[in-house]
Amino acid sequence: MAIRVHPTAEVSPRASVGEGTQIWHWVQIREGARIGRNCRIGKDVYIDADVVLGDRCKVQNFATIYRGVTIGDRVFVGPHVCFTNDLYPRADSSDWEVVPTRVEDGASIGANATVLCGITIGRNAMVAAGAVVTRDVPEHALVAGVPGKVVGWVCDCGRPLDSKGWCAHDRKTVDLPALKRGKAPVKGRRRTR
Repeated sequence: MAIRVHPTAEVSPRASVGEGTQIWHWVQIREGARIGRNCRIGKDVYIDADVVLGDRCKVQNFATIYRGVTIGDRVFVGPHVCFTNDLYPRADSSDWEVVPTRVEDGASIGANATVLCGITIGRNAMVAAGAVVTRDVPEHALVAGVPGKVVGWVCDCGRPLDSKGWCAHDRKTVDLPALKRGKAPVKGRRRTR
């Protein structure tokens, strides 16, 4: 399947884009970025140099993904999501240091969420709209608020799990070590330099 790039999009010739990916209006993808297969990149998205985006991801309008971010397969990035990449930003960039951030397979990040650098969002986790993520997010965790806190757990399908890990929609139990230890919800950890 062919790659579709809208004529207003600016994709660096030094970026790589996988088959079947669609890139819409006014997108900018910088040099060294690697975009997987069958992704959908919405209007006015900015993907910085050397960002890695896995296969079958959906990045909604106006999202900003800066250098240092690695995103796994099947990840949803909602509209206006912003990833940061420097713990101590200043206009003078002489001591600028990119701090890596990772989003694991199947995670979802809701509209207007802000993800601070240096954290990992776990597999199939869900970040609620408007959350500010300052700590690691465990797999299958539902994080909401400012600052973001674990408020529940979600299935692979994104729907809530009960206190025993049961998903009524998929009619299955998700095996989560945190639930077995009686630690539901648990807090992630904050990383610093």
